Amino acid sequence: MTVARTEQRPNPASTTSTAQANARRSRLAAAAEPPIRPGPGTAAVAIGGSNAEGCITLANAHLRLELAPSLGGGITRFDWRHEGSLVPIFRPCIEPGPDTDPNQLACYPLLPYSNRIGNGNFQFSGRSIDVPCNRAGEPLPLHGDGWLGAWEIEEETAGRARLTLDRSDGKPYAFRAAQTYALDDATLVVTLDVENTGTDALPFGLGLHPFLMREADTELSAAAGGVWLCGDDWLPVRHVPTPPAWQFGVAYPMPSGMVNNAFTGWSGRTSVLWPKRRLSLTIAADTDYYVLYVPPGESFFCFEPVDHPINAVNLPGGGEAHGMTVLEPGERLSRGFRFTVERIGEAARRARPKARARAAAR
Repeated sequence: MTVARTEQRPNPASTTSTAQANARRSRLAAAAEPPIRPGPGTAAVAIGGSNAEGCITLANAHLRLELAPSLGGGITRFDWRHEGSLVPIFRPCIEPGPDTDPNQLACYPLLPYSNRIGNGNFQFSGRSIDVPCNRAGEPLPLHGDGWLGAWEIEEETAGRARLTLDRSDGKPYAFRAAQTYALDDATLVVTLDVENTGTDALPFGLGLHPFLMREADTELSAAAGGVWLCGDDWLPVRHVPTPPAWQFGVAYPMPSGMVNNAFTGWSGRTSVLWPKRRLSLTIAADTDYYVLYVPPGESFFCFEPVDHPINAVNLPGGGEAHGMTVLEPGERLSRGFRFTVERIGEAARRARPKARARAAAR
């Protein structure tokens, strides 16, 4: 999966942005090697088509995915298929309907920004930008517009769907967006695209908000260089090196206490392990940040690959200094995400022949 940004006007920061984009492309390409070879039975068991609840089902021999276009274009189920059973990877949304809270979904898109914006306002290019609250009970604007909108189905096949959203009348963010979901053997590939359809340049950002299954033995490997510590309003107040309890350099048990923080200096690759199930999930994305949300006592946690931290637009230097991309009118931004499911031990077995070949070449 590649990242593309089509510019219609020159951008003073294009050289730096291009270099960063190329580095991200290289990292994602290196992580994109299929972890499971196709098996003998690869026929889809569920052909694309809306069901009674208005959802779309995609499936192949390894995975099953259910989407709800009317609910933010989000995912209601993402399961691994094993011996006739469906094993949930994302926390499933039970009986989705018109009144389903988006936070009951299995995953939803984050655009044109992720998480909260402090005071619903930021300064950009000499202008004061007001961002209205978008959800009842939330004192700050949260996660942008994509997760709260009804998306249109542009394309639908057995293993691929493309959804679109037109917010060209939005304020301050006017945009068009697309989500593409595709099943590639044991990998779910998600691509988010956004185009600035407004009259002024603004900082844009993208991400995903999956709710992952959490069990007593769930482990996380997600090394990061730093983390933003938050106040009571969950807005960042100080950036520090990642403390030992949150370093996740190797597979590490899930924290028992509350975590709701943005991590920086991420490699773009993470593993989630369920030892009792003998399953692992590899998450690869062309982003440098993630938000980890671990609510105590819940059967889920959220690992959100994003291209900017919480309240990036109000951090020193503004959003552009913290991963966001300034889009002029007509410019587009794209991000890719991959979720690969495999049996624990498969990766190690695949690596042995490569390691022996390297050793023999020395």
